[in-house]
Amino acid sequence: MDAELFAILAAWSVATLRSATPLIFATLGETLTQRVGVINLGIEGEMLMGACVGFAVGVATNNPWLGLMAGAFAGALLSLVYAFLVLVTHANQIGSGLAVWMIALGTTSYFGRALVGQQVTPLPNLGSDWMDDIPFLGVLFDQMTMAVPLAIAAVLFAAWWLANTRPGMQWRAVGESAVVAAENGIRPRLVRLHAIVVGGLLAGFGGAILSVDYTQTWAQEMTKGRGLIAVGLVIVARWKPILVLPICLVFGLAEVATLRVQSAGFAVSPHLLAAVPYLVVLLILIVSHIMPRRDTGMPADLKSVFA
Repeated sequence: MDAELFAILAAWSVATLRSATPLIFATLGETLTQRVGVINLGIEGEMLMGACVGFAVGVATNNPWLGLMAGAFAGALLSLVYAFLVLVTHANQIGSGLAVWMIALGTTSYFGRALVGQQVTPLPNLGSDWMDDIPFLGVLFDQMTMAVPLAIAAVLFAAWWLANTRPGMQWRAVGESAVVAAENGIRPRLVRLHAIVVGGLLAGFGGAILSVDYTQTWAQEMTKGRGLIAVGLVIVARWKPILVLPICLVFGLAEVATLRVQSAGFAVSPHLLAAVPYLVVLLILIVSHIMPRRDTGMPADLKSVFA
């Protein structure tokens, strides 16, 4: 395989990984939230808030890491609003999530106007001089930032933690039955609070990566439904953190393919091309729904949300 083909494969691979990374964090956060029996549609707003706050802090400090941390904190803080509505006032989960989304949409649209056209310092690439001559890996790491390895590590850690630690098993127990979990000394409301905040933190972090590292810009409603896509991908991943990575990579590959088609100058409406990644996700959802299987993996208490 010649060097040119290696370079093309590496370019597609790193573009797919970078495109999928914000969605990986958001989907992982929603997966952990739903594993305790809570569905949070407000993840779209938490991701959008993370993108706005992260970009603002990144611009103000010229430090992308501070921007990412600020975005994660913003997502976690907004998730507390959802937690209050659901866990304290016992409001409907779907309605509460939509309310949080609208709060974030209005807030970021107003305060984000000053960020349009601003420049932010992105994360540094992982490449180095000694790797430049290595086929495939040289190009791959030269265009990749630390956000990608962090996303992969987060997925692997979440899968291990949920399956092998006592707190992880408690989260799973609460998702199956909060009543039974409480009878065994677990505090379901506290567990769900932790899960909601962790989900918001990961969504905010993913949103900050989207604005600070991937696009390196801010635009109104720049998440473009990625948070809602994450909610659907949790179903495709069967509520298993380890499956979040390959499912999100499919979305990333579809997005990269549409961008390549646009840059190639094909006479296709850019609006139709922009819809392709979402159509791919919809197709995956339909196929996963009609495929026969004995166990969907849905936590039992989550079924009551749709009852």
